[in-house]
Amino acid sequence: MINLVIQVSRYLIIILMALYTLQSYTVFRRTSSRAKEYVFLRQNISMFFIHFIAFAVLFLETMEIQILVFYGAQVIYLAATLVFFRNLYPKASKLLINNMCMLMTIGFIMITRLSYDQSIKQFKIAVAGTILALIIPLIIRKLQVITKMTWAYAFVGIGLLGLVFVAARVTNGAKLALNIGGFSFQASEFVKIVFVFAVAGLLSEARDLRRIVIATGLAAVHVLILVISTDLGSALIFFITYLVMLFVATRNPFLVLAGLLAGAVAAVVAYFRFSHVKVRVEVWLHPFDDYANKGYQICQSLFSIGAGGWLGTGLYQGSPGAIPYAQQDFMFSAITEELGGIFSICLILVCMSCFIMFINIAMKLTNRFYRLVALGLGTTYAMQVFLTVGGGMKMIPLTGVTLPLVSYGGSSVLSTLIMFAIVQGLYMLRRDEEEKDDEKRFKEFQQNQGPRDPSGFGNPGGQY
Repeated sequence: MINLVIQVSRYLIIILMALYTLQSYTVFRRTSSRAKEYVFLRQNISMFFIHFIAFAVLFLETMEIQILVFYGAQVIYLAATLVFFRNLYPKASKLLINNMCMLMTIGFIMITRLSYDQSIKQFKIAVAGTILALIIPLIIRKLQVITKMTWAYAFVGIGLLGLVFVAARVTNGAKLALNIGGFSFQASEFVKIVFVFAVAGLLSEARDLRRIVIATGLAAVHVLILVISTDLGSALIFFITYLVMLFVATRNPFLVLAGLLAGAVAAVVAYFRFSHVKVRVEVWLHPFDDYANKGYQICQSLFSIGAGGWLGTGLYQGSPGAIPYAQQDFMFSAITEELGGIFSICLILVCMSCFIMFINIAMKLTNRFYRLVALGLGTTYAMQVFLTVGGGMKMIPLTGVTLPLVSYGGSSVLSTLIMFAIVQGLYMLRRDEEEKDDEKRFKEFQQNQGPRDPSGFGNPGGQY
């Protein structure tokens, strides 16, 4: 009986995920607010059903009451997140809120399946991060001073990365995390947000070559520290993010081409200069040549993806735990094995939906600083998704980057929640601008109509 439930659950989860994903895109075709609300409601129903079915399977497989208690706590958290965001910020993007909750739901399911203890830690950090995220949109909307702190952002970012380089412990050959008061956090996850603000401050006033050179030097310092610390994934994210922001700020393709050329030269130098870079490239090209050692991770990842096929093996029916650090670096492979390739494609499409919203918000903002911030955060998010998925599928060399809101990692979850909250604040700024423009046009229209005749006959050509 339990096996039958597990097999049926596979198909139900895939169908519900496909429906949720489809609604993430069809909502753009809806014109009325009521129609959009129905779409968002259906998304919420799909999300909670996926969550319920998955945890029902987890309970049937383990028969541990703590799984049910943990499920109840997650339901309360997800419902509270939806309610508080929508009531505190009626102008917030409901699609971004839904997608944020959906991605965290998938993360809760898979991390609980792989490691209950780690899922408890992730849940606590998610709750704390959400409380913080509820405050950030208000800060973005009310405090104009954040647009004038360019050098503060730069000093904080470089200072934190320098501290990591000097004081961080080495994990798997890279200096990533700082330990403070018994807590470990990965500084680069937070610096990428500060970095975007610093670059936006410089490029938003990029009227001459001097400002561009300063911004390029600032970006180069960040990337260089990360490369020396062997945090290659973060270095690549910072580099690509800067190039995208540079192009949008200057509209000069030659500067971007020069940056890409410099990046290519730097990559070649790094290949011959740093042994860890050379090892990762060689493992990417020929993983099965050293299957038992250096190529073991990527080989197991490919085996997991192949074993899952389109429909997956079902929760607890695969072996994603055979991949070292599956919760952190190979969550996409673990999801594909047990929930299937169709589910994973839908997951990528949900992430793309978030990215589209980020870019849509950026393009409609009139303030150059805010526009560049939204664009930079969107690029950072998209690059992180690409590096995680591409690394697990052997499209690109492994970079050790987590899948935002889905993979295990307190720093990653907290920084991504902050990122989503910042973009929500920018979205509400855009809505505020639209309302002001509408009011201005309405007043101009009234002035052009002239005084209204109470009898109704003195203004035959007007709107009344």
